[in-house]
Amino acid sequence: MDCFIGIDVGTSGCKIIAIDAYARILKSATEQYPCYSPQADWSEQDPEDWWKGVCSGLKKITASLGGHKIRAVGFSGQMHGMVALDENLHVVRRAILWNDQRTTSQCDEITKAAGGLEHLLSITNNQMLTGYTGGKILWMKENEPENYARTKVVINPKDYIRFKLSGEVCTDMSDASGTGFFNVKERRWAFALMEKAGLDQTIFPKVVESTHVAGCVTKEAAALTGLPEGTPLAGGGGDAVISTVGLGLVKPGRIGVTLGTSGVVAVNLPAFIRNPNGLLQVFCGNEPNLYSAMGVTLAAAGSYQWFHNVFGEWEKAAAKENGKSAFALLDEEAEAVPAGADGLIFLPYLTGERAPINDPKARGAFLGITAHHSKGHFARSVMEGVTFSLRQVYELIQQTGSGQSSDEIVLAGGGAKSPVWRQMFADIFELPVRTVYGSSEGGSFGAALVAGVSVGAWKDLTQTVPLIESQSITKPNKKNIPLYEAQYQKYIKFYDALKWSYE
Repeated sequence: MDCFIGIDVGTSGCKIIAIDAYARILKSATEQYPCYSPQADWSEQDPEDWWKGVCSGLKKITASLGGHKIRAVGFSGQMHGMVALDENLHVVRRAILWNDQRTTSQCDEITKAAGGLEHLLSITNNQMLTGYTGGKILWMKENEPENYARTKVVINPKDYIRFKLSGEVCTDMSDASGTGFFNVKERRWAFALMEKAGLDQTIFPKVVESTHVAGCVTKEAAALTGLPEGTPLAGGGGDAVISTVGLGLVKPGRIGVTLGTSGVVAVNLPAFIRNPNGLLQVFCGNEPNLYSAMGVTLAAAGSYQWFHNVFGEWEKAAAKENGKSAFALLDEEAEAVPAGADGLIFLPYLTGERAPINDPKARGAFLGITAHHSKGHFARSVMEGVTFSLRQVYELIQQTGSGQSSDEIVLAGGGAKSPVWRQMFADIFELPVRTVYGSSEGGSFGAALVAGVSVGAWKDLTQTVPLIESQSITKPNKKNIPLYEAQYQKYIKFYDALKWSYE
């Protein structure tokens, strides 16, 4: 009757699930909260909104578990967000999120302070990207010195929830990797780099392994959430990394694609590898000696969400009448037009881009528009453009010496629920596409599995792999492969052709 809770602090909302000892989902709850954009390319959230959402979701879960005993709680969350806490551990300012693009000059300063990109890579194995936490901290020091002076410690989003539940302040190896100030190879903070960048070393928290217990539920938090006082809390991990646990990718050799707000193509590695030119993100994995190589795009299913929000008014109204979701109706319109959308191509750079190109100034576009194109063509081109961008990332992983290729794609995230999109992935990647049980739960499923390992329910993460059942397999449609290949070759040329216009 044991069960394990997984909490994922996402961008649009928090997802909380409970699983049993066979990794079967018992209960699930989702709570949404707002995102703020004070200026163009800025993205912020109030950590208290996360906490309210988690408390509400946990109450629903804990009230419905019957005789199940909650053994442990694990955490996942949007990576790179800057949560600044003062000496009383109160939030200093709204959190700056992973998709915020304000820190270009600060990232350049840090890279220069390191001695250039090559020297930076020799320390952290990663570029200092605008999404990373490090540039945000320097931005706060330069633009909000009073807030920087008040800051006692900086943590990431999921760590804030663990802190609210336990009173303990720390982060895990995978989220620390995403700050840009972490020596990934040696799994420790790069204090010398912090000093060169002019940042106070003491504001960076203690780091633990994902599967280690990093606190217990306090009496106060128990009253607010329904979790039993004293419940162990695992270190957890950043969502892009811990999602690979829920996909069964712990054993190296399988490629996973997560089609959430952002898009992630990831593999796990049994040893550290160099990251030539910093084109990928090579982070610590969710167990000691495990590493993760990934490329992250900024607007994957988020592009389809944008299309739905801006152009889906009819579908939203129709959905209320017939009981279908507006997304399902858009899928039907997309499926009704030919593969390749009759030549219409979409570039998914709605908030800049991180991979396969790193350009915060990149902008989205529809190309090849004719009077023949309908809303279905545009919907389909958005889905195909996102899939093309993720194929580019996959090819980048193959080229960087990781030695990782796959005979299938394990697809996850909200977008994986769409049969139309799954078929596009199979046709464009020219590989079978598998979905697995729990894949639609995002990082919360991996977080729950990590929670189980933290208290010995499973010896290590490899023991959880056989528990993850296959749900569907989509094979490539051979007729579509040549058409998509021709379209893809056009797609990959458009960024360079339009780059001059982004300045």
